[in-house]
Amino acid sequence: MSTPLETLIATGTKLWLDSIDPDLVARDRALGATGATSNPVIVADLIKSGRFDGTLETLLRAGLGDDEIAWQMTDRLVREAQEVFLPVWRQSGGDDGYVSFEVDPLLEDPQLGLSHAQRVDRYLSLARQWSAGHKNRMIKVPATEAGIGALEQIVAGGITINVTLIFTKRQYLAARDAVWRGARARESLEGFKSVYSIFVSRLDVYTQKHVPELSAAAQGQVGIVNAKRTWLENQAFWSAHPTPLKQEIVFASTGTKTAGDPPWKYLEAFAGSDIETNPPATNEAYQQSGRTATRQVDQLPPQAVLDEIDQKVDLEQLEETLLREGIKKFADPQKELVALIGQKRQALMPSA
Repeated sequence: MSTPLETLIATGTKLWLDSIDPDLVARDRALGATGATSNPVIVADLIKSGRFDGTLETLLRAGLGDDEIAWQMTDRLVREAQEVFLPVWRQSGGDDGYVSFEVDPLLEDPQLGLSHAQRVDRYLSLARQWSAGHKNRMIKVPATEAGIGALEQIVAGGITINVTLIFTKRQYLAARDAVWRGARARESLEGFKSVYSIFVSRLDVYTQKHVPELSAAAQGQVGIVNAKRTWLENQAFWSAHPTPLKQEIVFASTGTKTAGDPPWKYLEAFAGSDIETNPPATNEAYQQSGRTATRQVDQLPPQAVLDEIDQKVDLEQLEETLLREGIKKFADPQKELVALIGQKRQALMPSA
């Protein structure tokens, strides 16, 4: 008898893990996960656990600074996860088995004061730096103005990309078109792989706060509708522009944030295609649920609900708000991660 997660995978969904915790990577790989992703919050939580104090002490004794140690730890943890999923990458011919590495989220921090051109250049140089020598590492670049501005050159250089912090179809279209221009600048499309991480639950948090007038039928559906419509757009484009490997949507931010919602609300909603990158708790809850997933990715709510969403939700305002919040939610943890390394330095090497 199939487990709930096995039924999800059987629908055609690739299951990725929103963590690079070595223990969770091993657990979820055994449950059928075929990839993973990282961000500063995940790395900071792992360091706080104390499980990696030995590695930290080695890096501290090597004389590295706090910022450099933060990136070295991220690199090591991502490398370990890559080793777990490398057989998947090989078996799939490069179509799966990736671990995403997020470039410096501080590039978008207003306090850093970088110009647009400077941010574009930094995205390009960091993408080259952290992708070098890696077969199954995806470089995560946000769908900000500067991030999108760097995509064409990054992809033209042969780098595998995960465009993240996408909240609207407008962002997706701008990112996809830049990626496609970069892909066509390559000598060959062999090995070209891109994914587009559409954030889901944050849209429903947004509408509960900013669009409370939505009906009960529409409230809590905006994230799902937005992601499914973007998925349909992605399906149509790549059907018209076929490539050897799949260019896919990643359904991200799939942990429920509303009281009363079942933890598998978003997990089941997107069953049937492309990639879900789920928090460990979401995968665990579904595995224990006894439920059976069926294909729902191409099923939309009634037209009346879609019309109401289109009428009442200002996507331009939604994008501006969520992108600003999203940048802060990654920049602040990166600052906290570096500060945490400093605290560990005092605790592990008090006399240094």
